[in-house]
Amino acid sequence: MTRIDFHSNVPDKLGYVCRLVRKAYGAGQKVVVHGSSAQLADLDARLWTFSALDFLPHCGLESPNAAVTPILLAATLESLPHHQLLINLDAEAPAQFASFERLIEVVGAGAEDREAGRQRYRFYRERGYPLTHHDLGQARGESA
Repeated sequence: MTRIDFHSNVPDKLGYVCRLVRKAYGAGQKVVVHGSSAQLADLDARLWTFSALDFLPHCGLESPNAAVTPILLAATLESLPHHQLLINLDAEAPAQFASFERLIEVVGAGAEDREAGRQRYRFYRERGYPLTHHDLGQARGESA
């Protein structure tokens, strides 16, 4: 069964995803980041520039190198070459999430993003998935 972690009240979602991807890649995991085309284009640029010390090999799912690239940026989850870790930036639960070993839901600090995150949390809970919640707002001493 897919392990699902929620990371909520994230002030800079793309910067946070860069750090998650770096950590997962460093641990030898293969990662798929799912989101809108605009989010993924922004993330692509951030992955190239967020750390001068780290090289994070990544490409889009449509790339001819997707099958051999450990970090994929995917607006759709059709025909993926690996299913280890999925990071979701989309407002909806990905239809193919259950084919992954682990899913990380990244939820921003804005009201609209938090409400979409709550809906996804209920969706997974109602289906019996084990959920873990990491509230970054609490970690920073903020109230929800």
